[in-house]
Amino acid sequence: MAKKALTRTAKKKEPDAVETSMSIEEQTQAFLQSGGKVEQVNTGVSGQVGIAGPRHISLGNKK
Repeated sequence: MAKKALTRTAKKKEPDAVETSMSIEEQTQAFLQSGGKVEQVNTGVSGQVGIAGPRHISLGNKK
């Protein structure tokens, strides 16, 4: 008996990055037109607030 050939359906091509950039631009314009404001953040500053305090660990058997 001959084995049946395996067939696969072709994957759909991902949209070009231009479409994504255009949609981001449109969303940004809509945000600004609705009264939204963009906040400038300095380099090296994170917008995340740490909820966990500092962790102090001890290495070795010192007491």
